[in-house]
Amino acid sequence: MPEKIPDLIREKDLVLIYLDEKRNFLTQIQKGLKLSSDYGSIEIKDIIDKPFGYTGKTHLGHNFYCLKPSISDMMMKLRRTTTIVYPKDLGYLLLATSIQSGSRVVEVGTGSGAMTMVLSRLVAPDGKVFSYDRRPEFIENARMNLEKSKVLDGVEFRERDVSKDGFVDDNIDAVFVDVPEPWDIVVHASTVLKGGHHFVSWSPNVEQVRRTVEILSHQSFIRIKVNEILERELLVRERGTRPSERGITHTAYLVQAQKVLPD
Repeated sequence: MPEKIPDLIREKDLVLIYLDEKRNFLTQIQKGLKLSSDYGSIEIKDIIDKPFGYTGKTHLGHNFYCLKPSISDMMMKLRRTTTIVYPKDLGYLLLATSIQSGSRVVEVGTGSGAMTMVLSRLVAPDGKVFSYDRRPEFIENARMNLEKSKVLDGVEFRERDVSKDGFVDDNIDAVFVDVPEPWDIVVHASTVLKGGHHFVSWSPNVEQVRRTVEILSHQSFIRIKVNEILERELLVRERGTRPSERGITHTAYLVQAQKVLPD
């Protein structure tokens, strides 16, 4: 068997420093940084060149663990300027589309860049994500988040109001929409999407969904579906296993549709 090569922690890496479920921190590694909690402090320089999975101790003697962050960890712990798409929703929508390495994807509503990060990883190394937002401060925050996540190369940002001015990119494999009025994007999406490919959006309110579906049905879209994804954790304990009293219930209604070409 080939020798296992340890995955070592280097400067500028993102590491999930985990003490317990309430105390876990997504940290970009740099010398001189100190992480503090009520369980004690951690000198970040001491974990550089240690392998992922390393167990250390805070100055108060509590164990901490250096874990490889998941995409979900990075999504939920990015510096936010807006609400983000939850992993449970985005995961479903990604499977509902046909994007893959090499795809050209449009995102409307850059927000904090969480969805941008995931899309960029999926289309790498030869694909491209075109992220549109009319707020320059959102684009700048997203750019910094993506630089930390090392996925900036696959993204092009567009400061543009798509509802008024449309897209500047075409030959698109999927359009992801996260704005309060997704119905305003539908007609523009129909002009840039490839035939047979996907439009998806999400909205917190039924009224938004009704209007979006109505506009989709009058454009060149079929297989229009609306779903809601609920998530509930199971508590596995010695005294018994049962569902948690809390869960991630309503976050958004998910709309998906596919474009068809005219006769």
